[in-house]
Amino acid sequence: MQTCLRTGALARSAILNSQAGSSRFQISRTYASGFNPLGWVRDKVGVQVKEKQTKEEIEAAKKQAAEQGTRSVFDVQPTALAKAAKEDVVQEGVKKGVKKAQPKEHKYSTANFKMSHRKLNMLARQISGKPIDWAILQMQFSEKRASTRIMNMLATAKDHASRYKHLERSKLVVSEAWVTKGPRGPRKIEPRGRNHYGVRQHPNSKISVVLREGKTMEEKKAEQRQKILKRIVSAGVTREDVPLRNPAPTWCW
Repeated sequence: MQTCLRTGALARSAILNSQAGSSRFQISRTYASGFNPLGWVRDKVGVQVKEKQTKEEIEAAKKQAAEQGTRSVFDVQPTALAKAAKEDVVQEGVKKGVKKAQPKEHKYSTANFKMSHRKLNMLARQISGKPIDWAILQMQFSEKRASTRIMNMLATAKDHASRYKHLERSKLVVSEAWVTKGPRGPRKIEPRGRNHYGVRQHPNSKISVVLREGKTMEEKKAEQRQKILKRIVSAGVTREDVPLRNPAPTWCW
């Protein structure tokens, strides 16, 4: 009897041990996975050697993307080869005689600054119709407060006209010059005597010029000299069939 009970107890303990071993094995299989977070970070973020694709593979991928309608935005834009071909066509057109109209004038102006348009208009009349070098020289030795600003503006306009518009420097003339009123500044209170006050508002204005190719100062002087010489009539041996110059209003005896 005791032997049977001991045998049953041993069998029961063996069954419990086998169940416990199987449960531990199942737990280890359930929770012990092969996921390694450090390895995942190394694969995703780490430096990897990327194989360089050949031109044939790139062209094949672009062709496949175009057929599927998933072409890149950068592939839609004209390539450098297309731009170069277009430039060649333009150059050929220029060679054949299709030339772009060359600009004949250059407009430039100052920014709005604190100055009365009446005072600034005197300087505009001084440089209007004069060669650019002569106008710059006049502003260099002028005593007006705005002369320095206008001188710098004229020098910049001369440089831009010759550099961007390809106008000849020696023939540039200030063909037009005008003054424009600018926006008025904020009003300021001016204290006065006997508990009175006034309102002061400073005016703003700017000057604009148009540069064109014209006659230089030497050419103008030569033309004026020829005009004066043409008016002189010498007393020749033969009668000159020309009209009288500057006839007197009455008898000359």
